[in-house]
Amino acid sequence: MSASAQTSVAAVRRFSGRSKRVLPGFGLSLGISLFFVSLVLLLPLTGLVVETSGMTWDQFVFTITDPRVIESYKVTAWTALAASLFNGAFGLLLAWVLVRYEFPGKRLIDAVVDLPFALPTAVAGITLATLFAQNGWYGQWLDKLGVEVAFTPIGIVVAMAFTSIPFVVRTVQPVLEELSPADEEAAVSLGASDGRVFRKVIFPSLWPALITGVALSFTRSLGEFGAIIFIAGNTPYVSEVTSLMIFIRLQEYDYAAASAIASMVLLASLILLFAINLWQSRYLRRLEGR
Repeated sequence: MSASAQTSVAAVRRFSGRSKRVLPGFGLSLGISLFFVSLVLLLPLTGLVVETSGMTWDQFVFTITDPRVIESYKVTAWTALAASLFNGAFGLLLAWVLVRYEFPGKRLIDAVVDLPFALPTAVAGITLATLFAQNGWYGQWLDKLGVEVAFTPIGIVVAMAFTSIPFVVRTVQPVLEELSPADEEAAVSLGASDGRVFRKVIFPSLWPALITGVALSFTRSLGEFGAIIFIAGNTPYVSEVTSLMIFIRLQEYDYAAASAIASMVLLASLILLFAINLWQSRYLRRLEGR
């Protein structure tokens, strides 16, 4: 083999070896990613464990099972569930409208969906409290119907729904965009009604993404604080959420108790996220096996 041919073969081998790499400079990229994860996630978690480790087991159990704290668990859980179910229905409808219809202001509405991600939660809480107060734009009409939103548990649901609805919309929207209209057209040509087409053709492809979005919305709502604190009323045993109990313990300089309560919220969030990822991986493997 000539020298030029050998050079060409070596160049091809080097190129093929490089093409198998996921990223150029993979080692450096991986190192930076692990450092970022350690700095942002592991370091705060380590601080939480260190603070909690200063308590005895009896002190830990006493702190997390205090009647006021347990009631905050209940309020947080049912309001987060209510907000997530609302987001599941309204988020699906909003994603459907944004994907299937063209109308003036569509891009503006699509951009507004991400507003809760960009808006400080404290600003969102103050705005919602102002709007739903008895003399607010929405509250004055609801008050005539005998419905109080601000400074009640309903206000917690509103705040949670506002801050977590993008998770549902942005999870369902790409799936809707990827659906082929051919199956729908075939079903319509066979005489299926619009409702039946949605139930039998569209929804079976949407429900995994919808469940994932609702679960992420629920997980996000569990730890919400800024948007809730201004609209909830914060009445003990009525409208106190777990994040507020953590804040109260911090104000009392009881960092160990605050860490203990926070560890319960963290544990619930991690279990939910792990369950979501496990379910998604099994569902994808089931699809690949078909």
